Amino acid sequence: MHRRNLLVKLLGTCCSKISIAQLHSQCLKLGLAHDSFIATNLNVLYAKYASVTEAYKLFEESPCRTVHLWNAMLRSYCLERKWVETLCLFHRMNACALSAEERPDNFTVSISLKSCVGLQRLKLGEMIHGFLKKEAMNKDVFVGSALIELYSKCGRMNDAEKVFMEYPNPDVVLWTSMVTGYERSRDPELALAFFSQMVASENVSPDPVTLVSAICACAQLSDFKLGRSIHGYVKRKGYDTKLCLTNALLNLYAKTGSIKSAYNLFEKMPDKDIISWTSMVACYTDNGAETKLLDLFNQMIDNRVEPNRVTIVSVLRSCTNMSNLEEGMKIHKLAIDNGLELDMAVSTALMDMYMKCFKPENAISLFNRMPEKDVVSWAVLFSGYAEIGMAHMSMGIFRNMLSTGTLPDAIALVKILAASSDLGILQQAVCLHGFLTKCGFDNNIFVGASLIEMYAKCSSIDNANKVFKQITHKDVVVWSSIIAAYGFHGQGEAALKLFNEMVDSSHVKPNHVTFLSILFACSHAGLIKEGIKIFDTMLNEYQLKPNSEHYAIMVDLLGRIGELDKGLEIINRMPMQAGANVWGALLGACKIHQNINMGELAAQNLFSLDPNHAGYYVLLSNIYCGDKNWHNAANIRKLVKENRLKKIVGRSMVELRNEVHNFVACDRLHHECDQIYDMLRKLNARMREEG
Repeated sequence: MHRRNLLVKLLGTCCSKISIAQLHSQCLKLGLAHDSFIATNLNVLYAKYASVTEAYKLFEESPCRTVHLWNAMLRSYCLERKWVETLCLFHRMNACALSAEERPDNFTVSISLKSCVGLQRLKLGEMIHGFLKKEAMNKDVFVGSALIELYSKCGRMNDAEKVFMEYPNPDVVLWTSMVTGYERSRDPELALAFFSQMVASENVSPDPVTLVSAICACAQLSDFKLGRSIHGYVKRKGYDTKLCLTNALLNLYAKTGSIKSAYNLFEKMPDKDIISWTSMVACYTDNGAETKLLDLFNQMIDNRVEPNRVTIVSVLRSCTNMSNLEEGMKIHKLAIDNGLELDMAVSTALMDMYMKCFKPENAISLFNRMPEKDVVSWAVLFSGYAEIGMAHMSMGIFRNMLSTGTLPDAIALVKILAASSDLGILQQAVCLHGFLTKCGFDNNIFVGASLIEMYAKCSSIDNANKVFKQITHKDVVVWSSIIAAYGFHGQGEAALKLFNEMVDSSHVKPNHVTFLSILFACSHAGLIKEGIKIFDTMLNEYQLKPNSEHYAIMVDLLGRIGELDKGLEIINRMPMQAGANVWGALLGACKIHQNINMGELAAQNLFSLDPNHAGYYVLLSNIYCGDKNWHNAANIRKLVKENRLKKIVGRSMVELRNEVHNFVACDRLHHECDQIYDMLRKLNARMREEG
């Protein structure tokens, strides 16, 4: 007995494969290797410090297997995510059990149900549920929790709720399972409803796990007020030092745009892990605080916290938003140093950054080195080319993707349709439409809206209208697209008719994009009174706050009829700082109506907001030229030259015999440029003759 007690004590000191093997050898010499307690603990140690294979070997050598030994082996398989092996062993245990000591208990069943979740085998889980009822084992709360997890993760929350209702006095584990189940099923309202019932219950209080799920549900709903209340509850309960809770709260404040609350919480945290740092980084990224983000990221590196893939992707998104190539390349080097460069999410974010920073060659180089490519990686390339004015390259990339057997999803199709819109080639548009119909995407709302936009930009409003009529369930996205299509073609009256039909007959409520589309249509058709009336409707009837784009269109609308003072008055009354698009609309109107003083005011604001945009300098110079103020015009041109600013060159494209030819003004790169210019001269002469 003394030797057995000594061996039992030594079991707690083993922490390596060698020490376990030595202790196992001693057990064999003393004839105690098959002692149920010692065998069970040796099994656990082998699984933890050696391998599951060696644990199973020991299990097979044991002549007498108690339920504890079976459970130890099942648990070892489960921890290794060996779901099939776990379920096979459970079946074997159930078949071989001869005595009460060998029969499955509540712990056995809980592990088996977890394996069903891992394999997403709902039918098998239901069979185990039936076994539980037969054996009258379904009253244990941990079994109930495992059943709720099974049903919730297999998308059967109704069945999960039925299991919950079988327990007249549910404890914190069962309540938490329901709150977590609904939160993970993307049903935050019901998650919070269960949470409220739990808080109101006299017998149970939420624990940190429950609170994390409740906070995550608030984040899904962007409910800052309720999340703040739960934060107060966390403080009162003394849970505010729990890392899992503070990280969840950081995520909540990030999702609700509460940068100050997130920062204050982050600064007070006694301990921070990589999730804390990444949540704060994501908070700054999602809310446009790029400068603060870079400072925080540098602080993170200084504190020797190694960024993970999520952190790097968040920082790269900010570099992309700022078009900050220098910082982006630093992050690229860091990703290489950390062995994350070829991680698919990191590679894709890097490619996106390079494309947005006009470095497609870097993106292609990285893409070619990626060991695996998914549809998102391909989409970043062809959408990136379109965004930098090289849509003709997008189509080649798209064809290459299809040749590899990678099929597009709805998001990829929306992006390639946008590229096709930029090209404006009708034949190509029709081919794409046929392809996506064949793939079964013709009834997708977002694809349908993109098709309408594509046909509109390919000068085929009839085809756009056909697509619109074929969509059975028209939501606000589809209505906004068709209104914008008619606006793009200068058919303001038709756009207004559609807008009124949408409001009066379809019961679809217009949103910010809808109003942007109809205001654009009114502006381009010269429907001034109608545009002003719609802007007023947006403010007063629908209680929508205009953004910078709405104000820019209103300034453009007033500018078209020479009401520049009213346009400036709108800018001065804006609740936010006027952006470059708003001042740009005013500068364009000043050019049309030769208003020098107001043009200078608009230009100065534009130079402050976007000092590297050559187009604004050229526009002001043209205003001076129109007023024959050659001195000021020359000074502006000189400023452009000194600052090495370049105006983005307009590129034109024509389709000839299924081949796209692109060129810029004064282009002489085409191999037949002499013949082309000769033909242009002849056409020019002919037009002069015709008057």
